[in-house]
Amino acid sequence: MKTSASTFWDFGSIPMIEPEFLGNILATSSDIAVMIDLMGSIKSVLVNQSEQYYGDLSHWEGKNITKFLTMDSVPKIERALDKLNSGQTILHSIELNHQDNAKWQFPVRYNAHLVGQNDNILLLGRDLRSISETQQQLVKAQIAVEQSHEERKEYDAHYRSIFSTANEPIFVLDAKTAKIRQANPAACTLLGEDIDAILSETFGKFVAFKDKKDLIDKMAMAAMSKTTLRVIISHNGQDTEASLHPVIYRASGQQVLLVRLNLDKNQANLNDPLSQNLIDLYKNGTDGIVFTNASGVISFVNESFLELINTAQGSEIVGRSLGDFLSKGQIDLAVMLENVQRVGQMRIYSTDLKNDFGLKTAVEVSMTQIAGNTSKQVSFVIRETSRAEPPGPIRPAIASNDNNPSIAELVGSASLKEIVAETTDVIEKICIQTAVETTNNNKAAAAEMLGLSRQSLYVKLHKYGLVDTEEG
Repeated sequence: MKTSASTFWDFGSIPMIEPEFLGNILATSSDIAVMIDLMGSIKSVLVNQSEQYYGDLSHWEGKNITKFLTMDSVPKIERALDKLNSGQTILHSIELNHQDNAKWQFPVRYNAHLVGQNDNILLLGRDLRSISETQQQLVKAQIAVEQSHEERKEYDAHYRSIFSTANEPIFVLDAKTAKIRQANPAACTLLGEDIDAILSETFGKFVAFKDKKDLIDKMAMAAMSKTTLRVIISHNGQDTEASLHPVIYRASGQQVLLVRLNLDKNQANLNDPLSQNLIDLYKNGTDGIVFTNASGVISFVNESFLELINTAQGSEIVGRSLGDFLSKGQIDLAVMLENVQRVGQMRIYSTDLKNDFGLKTAVEVSMTQIAGNTSKQVSFVIRETSRAEPPGPIRPAIASNDNNPSIAELVGSASLKEIVAETTDVIEKICIQTAVETTNNNKAAAAEMLGLSRQSLYVKLHKYGLVDTEEG
């Protein structure tokens, strides 16, 4: 809405302003007032007397305003002048950054007004330094928060690395109830339990009955006096004397006990030559050795297995399923576990190992179920075959089937195309028989192993007359 200037000042409630008072009013109603023409040339500059920061800006007069603007502000004033030259009104404010001889800068928010008949433009500005300083403080605070977050992530990574790779069992307990809040892999191995099975269990559950009384108070006293506490730990069906080294601290407003265990070693076992030889074989042998529980979850691995799957540390894969590193995943693992649990061992199973990057290595696996412990373990001995001698020709395997003539006998009696077709059927039948036998007649697993659908497998079983043989 436009109001005629003469009508407004002549008939409005505010009287006409005398020229000698107008400059002072403009200067005090804004922090800085600049009069420019449509080309940007500065006619006059008025500064609020309370803003001593600006100093004397009289040297601006007669020069173009762009000389006193930063590079990012020049396009803003040019767009505003273009609008005013085309007769448009600028309704929004313009934020400009001033500079004077590149020594100092200050941000100002201007409102632009056309005044008079000579196309002069009055820029009334409000100093934004306080807002800019607040924004900079917010940016610095945000940077500080992000740095603190990164430091916390770094500390957390250090803690998790030390916690998971420590050889001694470590428990983190609630100081009031002794419930287990965290336990490292060494602690899980000691107790013969998965981490999920022991979380929220009380630590006293794994301590001999005679040591359960006042166990929490004893650990707290040992923590405060920085002494050790002797108890008997029940693990894998055995009782072993151990020294507890508790440390008490506060986290998230709650008291926490960090308990390290040192188990007493049986010197007879350490001096047993056979035990020492087996340990050396496990550590230094060329074949990969893996121990899992009955479900195939990895408990221990040696360095040779880590080399096969290109993994740096055993702690990275302990607790994962062995099926994660087999080419057919849980199908391979299910076949091996089913056979070893049924007969106690399995001599050779050919498959591919794969690492987390998808690289595969051909291997042969032998398995043995280890009995005698409360939690049954399965040992896997894995040998790489990709660099071994290639297998012998398939001819003996084909010729060994009494129902089929050898390839040599077919040459001359049939065309090459017919010989290839017949031997292909023989190979296909042998592969199907082997897959069905290996999976203990599990058709779904056999189909997965052969890369067939179950329907296609049943069609081929009928084709070769294997249905009655396997199911009858």
